[in-house]
Amino acid sequence: MIAIAGLGNPGLRYAKTRHNAGFETVDLLSVMLRISVSRSRFHALVGEGSYQGVRLALLKPQTYMNDSGDAVGPAARWFKVPVNRILVIHDDLDLPVGRVRFRQGGSSGGHRGVASIMGHLGEADFVRLRIGIG
Repeated sequence: MIAIAGLGNPGLRYAKTRHNAGFETVDLLSVMLRISVSRSRFHALVGEGSYQGVRLALLKPQTYMNDSGDAVGPAARWFKVPVNRILVIHDDLDLPVGRVRFRQGGSSGGHRGVASIMGHLGEADFVRLRIGIG
């Protein structure tokens, strides 16, 4: 099982804002993988499916971004996903628009949503896909 969490802020007020890059990425993945992300669990919208024989859980936390750990932590425990098999997709103000970076572990880089997830998981060894928003 791999859990993929796209960070953003819920509601129409925040839809299509640059801080919802994580939500938009999960939306694209859900279309490509034909996994509906519509079930409400763990303070998140959740979809389950598989890709090339690997089970996937797609998550869009419905807490505000700074409290993303309230959704990702319980979901990871429920699905019994090891921390190193969690991918968190989030915006990054320090990267130029459109640039992406992968990294496993490390600090939150000042991103409060990532810090919240680290606090709920008790460690920082998850993978991050940072999307530059400039």
